[in-house]
Amino acid sequence: MAALRSDSHAAQTRLTLYARGVQQTRARAARQTKFLLEESQLPRRWYNIRSDMPTAPQPVLHRGTGQPVGPDDLAPLFPMELIGQEVSEEAEIAIPEEVLEIYRLWRPTPLYRASRLEAAIGTRSRIFYKYEGVSPPGSHKPNTAVAQAFYNKNEGRTRLSTETGAGQWGSALAFACKLIGLECKVYMVRVSYEQKPFRRSLIEAWAAQVVSSPSEDTQCGRAIRDEHPDSPGSLGIAISEAVEDAAGRDDTAYSLGSVLNHVLLHQTVIGQEALAQMKLAEAFPDVVIGCVGGGSNFAGLAFPFMREKIAGREIDVLACEPAACPTLTRGLFAYDFGDTSKLTPLVPMHTLGHDFVPAPIHAGGLRYHGVAPLISQLVRDGLIRAEAYLQNDVFASAVLFAGSEGILPAPEAAHAIHGTLQVAKTADEAGEERTILFNLSGHGHFDMAAYDNYFAGKLEDVALDEDEMSRALHAIEGLPSPA
Repeated sequence: MAALRSDSHAAQTRLTLYARGVQQTRARAARQTKFLLEESQLPRRWYNIRSDMPTAPQPVLHRGTGQPVGPDDLAPLFPMELIGQEVSEEAEIAIPEEVLEIYRLWRPTPLYRASRLEAAIGTRSRIFYKYEGVSPPGSHKPNTAVAQAFYNKNEGRTRLSTETGAGQWGSALAFACKLIGLECKVYMVRVSYEQKPFRRSLIEAWAAQVVSSPSEDTQCGRAIRDEHPDSPGSLGIAISEAVEDAAGRDDTAYSLGSVLNHVLLHQTVIGQEALAQMKLAEAFPDVVIGCVGGGSNFAGLAFPFMREKIAGREIDVLACEPAACPTLTRGLFAYDFGDTSKLTPLVPMHTLGHDFVPAPIHAGGLRYHGVAPLISQLVRDGLIRAEAYLQNDVFASAVLFAGSEGILPAPEAAHAIHGTLQVAKTADEAGEERTILFNLSGHGHFDMAAYDNYFAGKLEDVALDEDEMSRALHAIEGLPSPA
């Protein structure tokens, strides 16, 4: 009997110690600011959401025949490995060791508990953010830039052409090409070329050539300049120029920083790391939030969590966009060209029309007329919701965040911050506590002119120009319709 009592006492002691250990671990997690992974925990595979989507994405169509495009149609622009990833339905695709080696320069990136922001707004909700601004170019973009440069060099290309809006993608591709050994030509949207001169300097520091788009360097650029000499440019125009550039040279491939399936695929290292880091924090998000232009940073964080949602877990997934270019909230789901000059295939996506030119807001990376087909389909299926915000509200949230968390966000990423504050406010008003995770996709160190304008009261709130949208949508009438 004494032995039984002794065993029982020992078991009770072990349970007490275990419970105390759990409590101490939870207390540390509650106080902890950064949740870090070792380099050995860097994801070794990209996650392909196509394998789990309840509705298969519709095919991309040839711009001439209207039939689904095949590998031969895309081969002049992309290496075969990326074409294969574009159409793959495999759940996971291995990340080459050469790509992982460069990823290790900045990955895994930190996950932060935004306790100071929580205190500043007096919310009962818990807020976390994944910070991609620690990469050398200062954003999430090199996650795919490095992969694309690697595959292109492997297949013999020596030069890449691309477009860039705010300059985040252009600087990321310049960085990747410099490390991997490729030439790079960047067509930068004119309004951002003028607003963000230090992004241009960064692109040139990595030995890439950058020109203002529309430019004199391509036929489509010259045509647009002739018709609209004061055009602020758009991502659609810059894409046309980069595609024309690549199509005219055997040594050059085209590289896109968002929208396409393989680009979103490469970004999923973000969400996979975040899943592991949320476990370290002993939490799981009720809400996952990202800003959306073409959709790459949003997909990078959200898609690994969407896998959980599709499997039945309750998660609210919010896409945040500018009111001046509200593609998901106001656009049509339609087949449309990815560029202004209609050089690309027809893509099934939410669109404002391929020649829609958004107002020159400072979130240049979100000034795109279309959204990635994978995201568009998930919105259509009701798995993702979207909201659009005015830029003064977004900048106010950015300054609040900087004043509490210390990081000055890029104007694009500030949309996710504003969405987070809206979700927290709604939860507080309902007497609820939510766990919110958002992607802080880049810092705003090259966006100081935008902040200067905000502080001086010169930042204008620009809502969608209804006449411009009607005109642009009229231009896609007659194109094939999605099923």
